[in-house]
Order: sequence, then structure tokens, then C-alpha cells
Amino acid sequence: MLPAAGTGDPEGAAAPAEGNPGLGAPVARAGRHPAAAQDKFFFIKGGIFLGTVATAGMIAGFGTTLAMAKKKNPSWFDKGITATAALPENGSSLALRALGWGSLYAWCGVGLISFAIWKALGVHSMKEFHNKMQSIFPAIPKSAEHSVEWEDLLKSK
Repeated sequence: MLPAAGTGDPEGAAAPAEGNPGLGAPVARAGRHPAAAQDKFFFIKGGIFLGTVATAGMIAGFGTTLAMAKKKNPSWFDKGITATAALPENGSSLALRALGWGSLYAWCGVGLISFAIWKALGVHSMKEFHNKMQSIFPAIPKSAEHSVEWEDLLKSK
């Protein structure tokens, strides 16, 4: 039987049931580790920021490309917007079809390369793959002694 919160356990967390492997270690409460909560919040904010910047960059790049195409040759640009007898497929449907096929080829290519590497290494689980990669590639040092400074890289020689 589990003790009630605040009784028995000095920290207020319920102990896991010893006979039931389905119950794991108690989950840390938000009030106990404020640094962990701040790290998670910072991580989420960073992800949202990077997603926003990437989306804005893609929209700006696409808009700039369309504007340049229309400025360079307006008559061909207008012909590409609607399907005509000369061009039986408009530009947007052609672009979407190309995007679909390109995405399919990219996914299948990456999957095929990953499967080939998996089979070539002869591993049977992600843990084995992880250990094999660690044995093949050098370890990345965790100390800041060998870190590269931007000032050193950007100095004129």
C-alpha cells in the first residue's frame, strides 16, 4: 500500500510498489527542481523561436523567388498561373507534384541508406548500434578546454 502524500516519506513522494514492476520511480514534482523546469521552459522557447525564424525565412525566400520570376518574365509567369492549351498543367500543381515526388525519394533514400548501414554493421538493436558507433568514431571531449572561440575563427590573418 502506498503512503499518502506528506506522510511517511519526508519529501512527500510516494514510494514505488516493490512487487509491481509497472510502477517506476516517483516523478519529480515541479516545485522540487526549479532549474530543471527552467531548462525545459528554455528548451521549448528556443524550439519555438527556431521554428518561427525558419518559417519566416522560408516564406521570405519563396516570396522573393516569386517576385523575381514575375519581374523577369511577366508573360510566362501569368501563363504558369492558369492551365492553357499550350501549358496543360499550371505551375502550382506542377510544383506540388515535384515536391511530393522529391519528398518520397528523399525519405526512401534516407531509409535505404540507414537500412544498409544497419545491416552492414550487423546490429540488432539501437543499443548495439549506439555501442558500435561509439567504438568506430572518436569520443567528443566534454571539457571546454579545447573549445573554439569565434574570435579566433574570424580573425583576419
